[in-house]
Amino acid sequence: MTDWKMIDADGHIREVESDVFEYLPEHYKNRREAVLYFPLLPHHGWHRQAGHGGMGASFLIPTLQDWQLALDQGNIEAAVVYPTRFMHIGQVGMTEFAVDLSRAYNDYLYDRFLRDEKRLKGIAVLPLQDVPAAVTELRRAVKDYGMVGGVLPADGLPRPLGHPEFHPLYEEANRLGCMLAVHSQNSLRNNDLFMWRGEAATLAHVWPQMRQFTNFMFSGVLGRFPDLKIAFLEAGCGWVPYLMSKMEGRMGELPRPSKLIERGQIYFQCGEEMTTSRDLELLGDECLFWASDFPHEGIVDMSKAVNEFLSREDIPEAAKRKISYDNPKRLYRI
Repeated sequence: MTDWKMIDADGHIREVESDVFEYLPEHYKNRREAVLYFPLLPHHGWHRQAGHGGMGASFLIPTLQDWQLALDQGNIEAAVVYPTRFMHIGQVGMTEFAVDLSRAYNDYLYDRFLRDEKRLKGIAVLPLQDVPAAVTELRRAVKDYGMVGGVLPADGLPRPLGHPEFHPLYEEANRLGCMLAVHSQNSLRNNDLFMWRGEAATLAHVWPQMRQFTNFMFSGVLGRFPDLKIAFLEAGCGWVPYLMSKMEGRMGELPRPSKLIERGQIYFQCGEEMTTSRDLELLGDECLFWASDFPHEGIVDMSKAVNEFLSREDIPEAAKRKISYDNPKRLYRI
């Protein structure tokens, strides 16, 4: 037992599309069956539960009560919850629909989970297909619903996240004092690059993170908005020192990643890799955070997930507290 309660920096809602549908504008309601006949959001071709050896044995669609039990079991002070299917909002081709879906998900998240459980902290889905609408939605989610940030599609958009088109969103997050997260997702565009499900599961999350991180660094956007915090989630952090070593000599007058880490502007999820002790040496213990990923990857016992992290012998005790409490608290301003 620690002398602090942990903060889960990345848990998940498994939103059911038929439930989120009820929060769409009224003009969808007379076409309910037709709209729901197809998935609301494009997904990907590597179905992890399909075929022999699928991962669905301990599958859980958590209710509010399931999440409350998990918080109690893990002695969790707060958990920041991200979407599952709606992580793919960047792959929606129709701008109007992307805006409507984002608002519906955020209304659903607040109504079904955040309203009655203050330990759950919401992350807003944002329709970057329409940047002014994304700015408005981030402001609404933070001001009206108390959400602690917004999620940026790691893939699916025609332009990378450092593009000037998206700068008004970063300016708004900077003004609001909230973070933005690049959360990994599987991408439709990668389906033809893999031969096996395990290969897709290994690489599909990491590639988009590496691309977006590199693009953010060379865009200089974090230098323009010095209070903006960007987190990179669910692809680990072992790739970060390598990219930093490749880019820091090529950045001219732009702020180096090491300087942005020192200023507390970029953060990375850690804890799942064998390389965590090395990454701590190279990155320091101020930019890393722990996350359960509950209920993904068959994680249905929060106490087990917590204990697996706390029992690691390759992470010093002082770093464990920073990774599982101090850093996520600072990142999300909880």
